[in-house]
Amino acid sequence: MYSVTIHAKMSKQLIMEVIVVLVTMLQFLPITVSSVDNYTRSDFPADFVFGAGTSAYQVEGATFEDGRSPSIWDTFVHEDRGLSKGATGDTACDAYHRYKEDVQHMVETGLEAYRFSISWSRLIPNGRGPVNPKGLEYYNNLINELIKHGIQPHITLCHIDNPQVLEDEYGGWLSQKIVRDFTAYADVCFKEFGDRVLHWTTLNEANIFAIGGYDNGYTPPGRCSPPFGMMCTQGNSTTEPYIAGHNLLLAHSSAVKLYYKKYKATQHGFVGINIYAPWFSPYTNSTEDIIATQRAIDFFIGWFLHPLVFGDYPDIIKKNGGKRIPALTPHQSKLVKGSFDFIGLNHYFTFYIKDNPSSLKMDIRDITADMAVILMSGPSDAPPDQNDVTSSSLYEILEYLKKVYANPPTYIHENGLRTKRNGTLYDTPRVKYLHAYIGTLLDALRNGSNTKGYFQWSFMDGFELLGGYQVAYGLYYVDLDDKLKRYPKFSAHWYSNFLKGRSIRPDEMIKLENETFYPSTFRASQ
Repeated sequence: MYSVTIHAKMSKQLIMEVIVVLVTMLQFLPITVSSVDNYTRSDFPADFVFGAGTSAYQVEGATFEDGRSPSIWDTFVHEDRGLSKGATGDTACDAYHRYKEDVQHMVETGLEAYRFSISWSRLIPNGRGPVNPKGLEYYNNLINELIKHGIQPHITLCHIDNPQVLEDEYGGWLSQKIVRDFTAYADVCFKEFGDRVLHWTTLNEANIFAIGGYDNGYTPPGRCSPPFGMMCTQGNSTTEPYIAGHNLLLAHSSAVKLYYKKYKATQHGFVGINIYAPWFSPYTNSTEDIIATQRAIDFFIGWFLHPLVFGDYPDIIKKNGGKRIPALTPHQSKLVKGSFDFIGLNHYFTFYIKDNPSSLKMDIRDITADMAVILMSGPSDAPPDQNDVTSSSLYEILEYLKKVYANPPTYIHENGLRTKRNGTLYDTPRVKYLHAYIGTLLDALRNGSNTKGYFQWSFMDGFELLGGYQVAYGLYYVDLDDKLKRYPKFSAHWYSNFLKGRSIRPDEMIKLENETFYPSTFRASQ
């Protein structure tokens, strides 16, 4: 179903990843440019927050320690499914034991905020009921360490890792029973941590979680059905993504309602939801491709933002999905509409959209078929060896939110560059990438975007769902062969300079690629 332009130098392994799963496409990212070349931290509002992020399963490790139970992510990778290259997060970065060291690196970098997630199965191993004292102690310690050093904790409640026990009991997100259990879990988090935590995100990439987990099967819990996914032993790609998405919305809105009822008046915090938000451009200037591009936006972005802002799914989703789309009852519509203080965006990539009306004639359809588009990786006039996506895509998605969804408070929760793991610490492409996207963000702010913060993905090299330990996004290199030692990359130094008001242009920074930063005795293995 997917048409992509493959870079000539990509390995066969990477080419396979691009083709077999839609979400993988967002990982292969360009060096980009912005119209804002010279800027400093002081060009941004004083209350704008800059940070970096991770998630529990990707960095904590200690998966079998102190009462933690398996999550669906544990099960998924231990069954060697998906694209994590047979790796698991059993040890990851061992952040569970090394959180003080990591916070110290954050201080050295100058992070103003740290976005991380709580492992539901570490805090409440049975999915509901008793709280695990050791899990509670760990997150209290981490939060306190951040607060002590003036770093804002921004917490995500579920980063595709709900407890396996609930998956086994009633099918997880396919059952509305999870709304009750998720709300009870959120209640524990608000109660125990809300006196120090002001920023809560209920779900990470809710839209891609539904697609990857229940349509093509390449993310936990790995459900799909032919011909839309491979490697799945059970599932129904035609209905389950929409059911899961529906229940994700209900669980989110239920948790928000709880917060406002029990905690808002005393804690004064903010609760939002995160979606994966690429930008979409027509593959050609034809009317058909332009209309198809709006369909893609509605299916990816509008699927969640329309109910949250307007109280119902976009008309095109209800039309093309028909009876497979769960209806929001009047009560549910009222519950969902307006149930957010902010929207979190994970933005990496632009898709180029080509109309594909023939997919609507298929006997059975999944979300992509309902969308009736072909997703392209580059514009029609790009040479085969040129990745032509630019950082302007971030500007476009923020402008779209401003015009269509009344400019909601927004956080860029993830934005970063994927590189080979164990490459040189001189990650100059990442420096150029960050410089470009932060400059584009400044463009958007100056044009009225209501964006409140930016989090680089990721703080350190962790376990990646798509690539395991063979790929990296981190500001810090984690040496898997030497006791998980952390080393700041060139990008960490650039980001630190920026955060401390000493922003340096990439071309000037590159001139410093010498003993200024690293001793000649250390280079990460090639």
